[in-house]
Amino acid sequence: MRLDKLLAHAGFGTRKDVKQVLKKRRVCVDQKHIRDGACQVSPDSNEVTVDGEPVLFTEHVYIMLNKPQGVLSATEDKIGKTVIDLLSEGDKRKGIFPVGRLDKDTEGLLILTTDGQMAHELLSPKKHVAKVYFARILGEVTQDDVLAFEKGVTFLDGYHAMPAKLDIISAQNGHSTIRVKVVEGKFHQVKKMFEAVGKKVVYLKRERMGELALDPKLELGEYRLLSEKELALLRGI
Repeated sequence: MRLDKLLAHAGFGTRKDVKQVLKKRRVCVDQKHIRDGACQVSPDSNEVTVDGEPVLFTEHVYIMLNKPQGVLSATEDKIGKTVIDLLSEGDKRKGIFPVGRLDKDTEGLLILTTDGQMAHELLSPKKHVAKVYFARILGEVTQDDVLAFEKGVTFLDGYHAMPAKLDIISAQNGHSTIRVKVVEGKFHQVKKMFEAVGKKVVYLKRERMGELALDPKLELGEYRLLSEKELALLRGI
């Protein structure tokens, strides 16, 4: 492939950014300085370095983001800020997109990738990939609610949801904190489930997707590449 394409895929920015890196003689192929981005290289047989450091080429990128409130789970929007806008220019790989969506007012774990096949597997209704959420609820959640979730509640619009596991963390003075595991990804899934039992979600955070847990070290709006171990967890779904 072209050298500039390889560098862009490896996270050195846009084609324009990469052009500057090449121009400054920072790039070597097999220990020879190369300034021509059109130079053909093979990730398997050529050694490519930038500032003396090896460039590791990956076909796809996999990012864990701690999504903040007020940001859209979309690739672009004419008015609102999207999760792609949270990435540095160097990380805005061509074709990157969020796997599924979190509501604008929902926080937590969101995967961004260029791997459409993996995204399809994670989102496929046939896979029933579990998602775990922490939530604050207006209303006291009861054991009756726990049983209702186990059976599958019926939304106000008539849709009957699949069974879900509801754990009560605290419930007093008209407010509750809970953790819920669902295996569907319907629009406003958790909110509609609690509406069905006469309660309202006032704060929602996704903590886990399958076996992949949100890194507690990531502050809201921060992100990092998935580790090989974490990537293996997703590939195992």
